[in-house]
Amino acid sequence: MILRPLMPGEERQVHALLAEASLPVEDLDDAAVDFIVATDGGLDATGAIGLQTFGDVGLLRSLVVRADARGDGLGGRLVDALEAHARQRGLHQLVLLTQTAAPFFAARHYDVIERNAAPASVQGSAEFRSLCPASATCMTKVLDNR
Repeated sequence: MILRPLMPGEERQVHALLAEASLPVEDLDDAAVDFIVATDGGLDATGAIGLQTFGDVGLLRSLVVRADARGDGLGGRLVDALEAHARQRGLHQLVLLTQTAAPFFAARHYDVIERNAAPASVQGSAEFRSLCPASATCMTKVLDNR
């Protein structure tokens, strides 16, 4: 499996993968989200994860792995790649909202926080304001300087 940045022209494919998994896509044409995609060397994305930055904090957006590719650790590899990318960009904290993956992220040392404890800049994002329901779990991870 190859992990790489999203290439121009692949946006629709990733949006379709996200929509298929019932993840928010409504703001992606307007929001500056850097995606990392997983491919098997072909043209089709098998998985993706996004990073939206707010100063030195990142909002982890839309981790998705196609249903037929789950169970092989690809989700963890995508998170690791996103964290490395965030560190390279000088980010010191990641924040996310999830309705279904809290145990997955907790196993990767993300801590549950109150939604209103997230940095104000992140709270101003469309994902926080309207795309993710109030019932979503808010989690954060402080990045070390590896």
